[in-house]
Amino acid sequence: MTIHFDDKGKFYTEVISKKPIRSTIQTITHRLEGNIYVKLDNRLIDELTASGQFIAITDATIFHPRGEVLYNAEFVTVNRDHIIWIVPQDEVDNTPSESRG
Repeated sequence: MTIHFDDKGKFYTEVISKKPIRSTIQTITHRLEGNIYVKLDNRLIDELTASGQFIAITDATIFHPRGEVLYNAEFVTVNRDHIIWIVPQDEVDNTPSESRG
């Protein structure tokens, strides 16, 4: 790893710190669950609008449209043009709608 210092003592490295956001991703044909990594100062939307055609997902489960698991993979990339929606799992309310109110 290379570390560079500027004249004020601030250092720069080639490593970019990111945090995983466990998410559900719906593509045109399949649903995936996995981790999308986001820079510490960014939101999920910032990562999705970043340049590049593919988004990296780790610890992924890929589901058939009928709901059964097709694959488990440590790493998969998804073409951004094929994503319909993404929901961070910590924002999902699994309470049945009749119980909410």
